[in-house]
Amino acid sequence: MRSIGIFPSGIGGCVARGATGAAMLAALMQLTLAQLAPARAQARLDARYEARLAGIPIGRGNWVIDIGEERYAATASGGATGLLKALAGGKGSGAAQGRIVNGRLMPANYTATTETSKKAETIRIALAGGNVTSSSIDPAPPDNPARIKVTPANRRGVLDPMTGALLRVPGAGDPLSPEACKAGAAIFDGRMRYDLNLSFKRLDKVKAAKGYHGPVVVCAITFTPVAGYVPDRIAIKYLAARRDMEVWLAPIAGTRILVPFKTVIPTPLGTGVLVATDFVTTPLPTRASAQTR
Repeated sequence: MRSIGIFPSGIGGCVARGATGAAMLAALMQLTLAQLAPARAQARLDARYEARLAGIPIGRGNWVIDIGEERYAATASGGATGLLKALAGGKGSGAAQGRIVNGRLMPANYTATTETSKKAETIRIALAGGNVTSSSIDPAPPDNPARIKVTPANRRGVLDPMTGALLRVPGAGDPLSPEACKAGAAIFDGRMRYDLNLSFKRLDKVKAAKGYHGPVVVCAITFTPVAGYVPDRIAIKYLAARRDMEVWLAPIAGTRILVPFKTVIPTPLGTGVLVATDFVTTPLPTRASAQTR
């Protein structure tokens, strides 16, 4: 729940190393979730986000999603700002691509690169049929015998963090309803395997500086680590115990896909918030309409 791609190293990247505060917020922005249902149209989202910790801006990023009739793609990039940039710097980028098969998002590959003043890291994941076929972290992290190993079973039936940020609401009714929060996802971010689950909290309204203004559905988020983590890490225990994290979901016009407009996560240093400043969705022509031109 997941930087929504804006901090694309994933929860595992920071939580597995025991990060707290601002670093935890960056990782927690990866909190993502998904529920699969048939696609109905093509569309594009161009969004800009700002990350704040205890009300202080600490990062900015952008997220672009293209939904086609048979394929989808998402890219994101972002970096630290203000005091966090002065103290530690940091930037990241990520991308995911896949196919839409029988109305289901089927990820094919995912890449995330993060860079700070002390370290650069690239994660790559390849998937087929919902299963991880290969994954790598460059440079390879040191082995920790206390870490719960990721088994082959943990790599089956999963989504990458970027694909997991696309929540598809089934049915023909209004997607902005309590039903949207009846969702969960198994996520593998290249280092860590974890489950994310939603539950309905309320309906609300938002207004971006540019683009979308209207209703959103607000869901509570819970995080359950499965593998790839050290159980005694404070950050893991902190996250797993939270019952006050939430995500505000807004629609991509012309689809039944909802994506995070705002994510709220308490941290030891204050409340972390990732919120869209721009949220512009554009329906794209379908194959049939393009052929009639």
